Amino acid sequence: MEKGLLLDLETAKRRLLVRQGELEELSRTSAEGRKAVELDQQSVGRLSRMDALQVQAMALEQERRRDIERKRVAAALKRIEVGDYGHCVSCDEPIAPKRLSHDPAVPTCIDCASAKE
Repeated sequence: MEKGLLLDLETAKRRLLVRQGELEELSRTSAEGRKAVELDQQSVGRLSRMDALQVQAMALEQERRRDIERKRVAAALKRIEVGDYGHCVSCDEPIAPKRLSHDPAVPTCIDCASAKE
């Protein structure tokens, strides 16, 4: 394996592992905001409850998006492990190094990504 490619794989893997850790930490720290909202009108007023429901909905959506990104990162790490990293999962053509340096978890080349839009 070419030394430059090996360094790129190591860099990509390191970046992916860091991002994976960041996502896990964000998930842990935001767990409180995703808890069920108490509907007891004695403890909070109607507007406070509505605000709490809105905050909860936003926290749940953020967690959903983090979960999608966690899956993308895990899939990229798996592609590194099996030797498929850097190749488009749709057409098997190489993904541009600039594209991978921008987002090491990207699974498709620019042509396949554009075709999906």
